[in-house]
Amino acid sequence: MRMGVLAMQGAYKEHISILDDLDVEAVEIRNKEDLKDIDGLIIPGGESTTMGKLINTLDLYDDLKEKIEGGLPVWGTCAGMILLAKNIYNDDTKHLATMDIEVMRNAYGRQLGSFYVKGEVKGINNEVEMVFIRAPYIKEVGEGVEVLSKVDGNIVAARQKNMLVTSFHPELTNDLTMHKYFLEMVKNLVYTKDYIMQ
Repeated sequence: MRMGVLAMQGAYKEHISILDDLDVEAVEIRNKEDLKDIDGLIIPGGESTTMGKLINTLDLYDDLKEKIEGGLPVWGTCAGMILLAKNIYNDDTKHLATMDIEVMRNAYGRQLGSFYVKGEVKGINNEVEMVFIRAPYIKEVGEGVEVLSKVDGNIVAARQKNMLVTSFHPELTNDLTMHKYFLEMVKNLVYTKDYIMQ
């Protein structure tokens, strides 16, 4: 399995380190050529506006959008979730806009800008470590979006078909649970041929 990690800005090195620990080949995605022959993609946390601009500047937008809409398994964490969302609350900005969710940026405000909890995620037996850093949360979900986790009543993880999003940063903990969850999701999608590699 070859896992792509969008490596422009943000916590991509931490994701790659965890994939290494799990004996999964990680590919840093910086240009079109890097997108060839990957089985899945992780879009890390960071600064969504900067990442969105770089995707366009490096001429990756069309390729990324086409692959995700074509079924490439993708996981967006924090800023990655904002990039995948079809709508951003009180903001007309559109990034990849592939997942039928509306997100609220910096939703927890300054006082709760960063915090840590353990929470439940649907389909996972043990509690998951969750690190939130000026995190967004999902304000609304569309039809076909499965809510996987809530913290204080706010949606912080969801899935729609081949797309997984989390408000929190699993890559900033020693908890490998969410990465294992995503890798299992990739295996199931690839091996049931819901997604056929080009």
